Amino acid sequence: MKIDVDKADRVTLADVAEAAGVSEITVSRVVRGMANVSQVTVSKVEEAIVRTGYVRNRLAGAMAGAVSNQIAVILPSLSNSVFADVLDGLEVRLQSAGFHSVLGISNYDSEREAQLIESLLGWQPAGLVIAPTLLSDRSLRLLERGRLPVVEVMDIDREPTDMVVGISHRQAGKSMAYYLIGRGYRSFGYVGHDIEGDHRAAIRRDGFRAALQENGLDFETEARADAESSVPLGRRLTGQILSNGAPRLLYFSNDDMAMGGLFEAMSRGLQVPRDLALAGFNGLQIGQSAPVALTTIESHRALIGQRAAEQLLGRFAGSEVERRIDVGFTLLPGASA
Repeated sequence: MKIDVDKADRVTLADVAEAAGVSEITVSRVVRGMANVSQVTVSKVEEAIVRTGYVRNRLAGAMAGAVSNQIAVILPSLSNSVFADVLDGLEVRLQSAGFHSVLGISNYDSEREAQLIESLLGWQPAGLVIAPTLLSDRSLRLLERGRLPVVEVMDIDREPTDMVVGISHRQAGKSMAYYLIGRGYRSFGYVGHDIEGDHRAAIRRDGFRAALQENGLDFETEARADAESSVPLGRRLTGQILSNGAPRLLYFSNDDMAMGGLFEAMSRGLQVPRDLALAGFNGLQIGQSAPVALTTIESHRALIGQRAAEQLLGRFAGSEVERRIDVGFTLLPGASA
């Protein structure tokens, strides 16, 4: 769904008042958090705000016509260094142009994501960069009514709301599978974190599996947990598979998980890749610095951030910019497979 920035109409207090069946003054009191409004009325107004996509203008008292130098940024996590790398690339380019980011973390929660979009848009930023979880209808309404440039980052496999910069995670999964099949592997398992919340990990898994099935193969076993990716989780799930007879190669949802798999294999006296082969995703430095360098795919995370910033800056300058930018990825052969 594409945002038409020129045609989108900003929702006003009068629109909310009409939707709630109250006066504009009452809506203003609710928005400002004043105490002299009944809870019933507050609930009606809050419901109307959600329904109409109204965004509270937190800069209403600022000088009219002022151009913000803030860029709203919403990421799913910072405990995962992947998103810190994206933010670093974004910040470097924005700062050089006199802008700075205001950050919100969604924790892979679509409802929190919507709340962050509403809150950050209330500060009237010049643009928004988001690594979306799964944009809800409420989030889409807010972005449509925001009348500002929006760049989604990380994943180009789906239609963006406005602009998108990233890679095809499906193709990344398929490329790894093709490489491993070419290396002679025919026995595969999957180890993953919460792929219901992290849809990019789910897309990679599906791409990998599709490539296997093209060659008459499939995952022989899977171990997944409803938890954020981490080295300890990867180690625990690998232990579960090893205790039940592991396939020849384990494909992990990312490098954090794969490092846990490597540690578990080493703790059991297994030789990687002779006894058990491992493959991951992201190309993290820790994986490439391990005693057995991980076979993985490097996602160019800082470049994604830089290109996202350039998309916004180009739009601010009135230039024609590409709607979809694929920065590509690099397969790192490593030594673990």
